[in-house]
Order: sequence, then C-alpha cells, then structure tokens
Amino acid sequence: MPRTIWSGAISFGLVTVPINVQSATEDHSIHFHQYHLEDMGRVRYRKVCELEDREVDQSEIGKGYELTRDRVIPITDEELSNLPLPTAKAIEIDAFVSMEDIDPIRMGAGYYLAAGGQVAAKPYKLLVEALRRSSRVAIAKYAWSGRERLGMLRVHGDALVLQELLWPDEIRDPTELLPSPAEVTEDEIEGALALMDTMTVDALEGEEFTDRYTEAIAQIIEAKREEKPLPEAPEPEQPAQVLDLMAALNESVQKAKASRTGSAGPAQVHELPEPKKKTTAKKQPAKKTAAKKTAAKKTTGRRSRSA
Repeated sequence: MPRTIWSGAISFGLVTVPINVQSATEDHSIHFHQYHLEDMGRVRYRKVCELEDREVDQSEIGKGYELTRDRVIPITDEELSNLPLPTAKAIEIDAFVSMEDIDPIRMGAGYYLAAGGQVAAKPYKLLVEALRRSSRVAIAKYAWSGRERLGMLRVHGDALVLQELLWPDEIRDPTELLPSPAEVTEDEIEGALALMDTMTVDALEGEEFTDRYTEAIAQIIEAKREEKPLPEAPEPEQPAQVLDLMAALNESVQKAKASRTGSAGPAQVHELPEPKKKTTAKKQPAKKTAAKKTAAKKTTGRRSRSA
C-alpha cells in the first residue's frame, strides 16, 4: 500500500470522518540521473549556505520568508501544522455540486482517502453512499504545504477520492488565444460528428492507450545493455496540405474505420443531404468522385473552406 501523505478528518456538518490520505496514481516513467560524460561520475546538486560558503545538512535547513533584503522571518513545520485555520487538520466540506458543473481544466492530482481506523468505517460508508445516490460531488477546503487548497470529494468504486481543484482566479482567460472568426458549414460539422462516432470507445484501455515513449526508452536501454544496434525510428508521416475540409473529414472517417475493423469501407457521413464518399480508384473512377463533389457544392450553395 502507498504511504500516508496526510492524516486528519473530513468535516461533514457535525459528522467527522477520520481519514488517511494516500496517492491514487503511480509514475511508471523512466527517470535519469546526471553524469559527467568524460568519466560517467555522478553529478549531484549540493545545498550550500551563501554566507558560510559550505554545504549544509538537511537537518540544518528550514523555511523562511524574506521580509526585506536583510531580514528573514523563520517559519517552522510545527507552526505550519498549527495554522489558525479550520482546514489545517480537516478537509472541510462547504458545498455539493453536480460533477458537470466543474470544468475539467480546474482538476489536478487525485488522492485516495482511507478510513482512519474502525471508528471511521460507518461515517465513511455514509458519505460514500450519500454522494453516490445524490450524483453530486462535495467541494471542500484543506490546508497542505503552506497554503489553503480547494478540492472535490467524489466516489471511485467504494472509495472516496480527493481531487485537487484550482481556485477560480488561477484559471487564465483564453480570449486572447482564440483564432480569428471563421465559418463552418453544416456538412463539415456533420462530417466531424461522423468521425467522432467512428473514434468513440467504451473505455480508455488497450494498445492505443499505452505509454509508447516509456517503452521506446526501455528498448534503447536494453539495446545498449546488450550492446546491440539501437532500434530504428520509424519515418514520421508527413501531413498533407488540406485543401478541402470535407474531403479530409471523409478520409479520416475511412481510416478510423479501417483501424477499428481492419477493412476500409466507404466513409458514411450521417444526415448529409447528399453523402459524399471517399473511395479508392479501384472502386470508383476519379471523374465520378469529382462530379459528386461538384454536385455537393451546388447543393450547399457555398464552397468548402480550407483548414
């Protein structure tokens, strides 16, 4: 089991649930150290006192706030753990909202909340069932690592999860990043929906959701360990310039279907006045395909916009 990061309680009205916080995720990335290339000696970071010009031990290091250039206010870990806040030793529930009302951009790391002993079993179960039946999540405040934080309590299986949330003023306004105004046709929107339907999956599992970067690093390490040639990198596909957005959408639908079923049938864009089909030269002459595109342009009354 993962180690306990923080111990305290969930405050739910007059109900208190003792809990232990544990990480809900694992890091399987391959990590590197730094080495001197000439002799492969390990390069480390050392903590040096600027005044004494010597390396100091971790036991000599503490926190401080620079009030002025010449004055630093020391702050101890004990003082931080006894802040004059109700959230210093408790996860204080303030409200309940629908999960749909929380923008995913505000969500951070997740933590499992384990019941803190047998005394917590019943109130823990009570909160789990109440959240499950209400189809809502709890919004709470808590104080970790020198600051008060906002979080969301939700149910995962039969366990409580604390999901970090950013404060509203921590989300930047994206207005300046928006592209210049552009028009899209109904045909193009329907084509995008058809592509989304083709690429829809039931769960984020399988070969498509494998960390290929870590696998590639592992292959390089293994090849060098065995003193074998390094695996060759595949040639990157050069993206073609998109001149016709509808043609690109239909071709994407066809490729997505082929990757799912192993056979590339003609792409079907649903609810089009006159469906356009992306086919190979064997199944349909190029002139007939061009004629269909011309007819579709006349039907919509406007030319397809480029990407």
